[in-house]
Amino acid sequence: MRKKSTDSAKILPSEITPYERYVSRRTLLAGGLGLVAAQSIGGFARAAFAQPAGALTYVRNASLSVTDAPNSYRDITTYNNYYEFGTDKSDPSENAQKFHTQPWNVAIGGEAEVTGTFSLEDILKPHPLEERVYRLRCVEAWSMVVPWVGFPLGDLLKRFKPTSKAKFVEFKTLYDPKQMPGQRSAVLEWPYVEGLRMDEAMHPLTLMAVGLYGKVLPNQNGAPLRLIVPWKYGFKGIKAIVSIKFTERAPRTTWAGAASNEYGFFANVNPSVDHPRWSQATERHIGASAFGPRQPTLPFNGYAAQVASLYSGMDLRKFF
Repeated sequence: MRKKSTDSAKILPSEITPYERYVSRRTLLAGGLGLVAAQSIGGFARAAFAQPAGALTYVRNASLSVTDAPNSYRDITTYNNYYEFGTDKSDPSENAQKFHTQPWNVAIGGEAEVTGTFSLEDILKPHPLEERVYRLRCVEAWSMVVPWVGFPLGDLLKRFKPTSKAKFVEFKTLYDPKQMPGQRSAVLEWPYVEGLRMDEAMHPLTLMAVGLYGKVLPNQNGAPLRLIVPWKYGFKGIKAIVSIKFTERAPRTTWAGAASNEYGFFANVNPSVDHPRWSQATERHIGASAFGPRQPTLPFNGYAAQVASLYSGMDLRKFF
């Protein structure tokens, strides 16, 4: 493996790409801690998601951001992997515009004391939003840098009081072929399923994203809720989440089930382990010339200093 990178902290405001509608940065007033206080919850959701142009109120988390300049809003919203809306990179931005994200419910189940079905307002209520600039590394050997807006997944999971039997967390995407034309094909088994080990899910870097570039998350990027695990390949970032389940055993994830020799459960970025059909040692940054120089892929996508200890003693060639 290459030398571990330690540049995942400290970001300068001048290094953020300007965006004409970038909103002012203010701290969200946190709501109460209850899961079903519907009256105040609804007010929070309207305030956060009904501002002009989808603007969000948030604070920047510099300590968990990278120093790389983010890609443009256009890059991030028109070059996407989202097979529910098509397999070409431009399909999601073209096919997801009429996708309905309101109302939205999330089912919580499995090995936890608090289970049931909760509205988007329930999920969002107690969580002040923050911006984190993260690298995104795709298994096809391309990368981006994205200013996500969201909240720590671990803070959400704690609210449901997982039991000692909860070793993993399973996530599912909405299954709705009428709205998601890609689900009418057999390219994958639907609905899309992903999973994390509990310590991965609870890690401070793991983010539940609801926006990017200071605005509500566009449909093609996974609205209204998507997962961000920056040290893993992008296919772990499940979108349009409607189910979170605490499990004792590792869930059968979609890509691992489709091609277990190519897509492992852990999906940690490891440049020394090639994909069976191409090398992972280098990557092309989206936005740069297609014929320009490639750049070395960093172990754990540059987050080794923060997360390598989670896999101490594991064979990362076997558990890929």
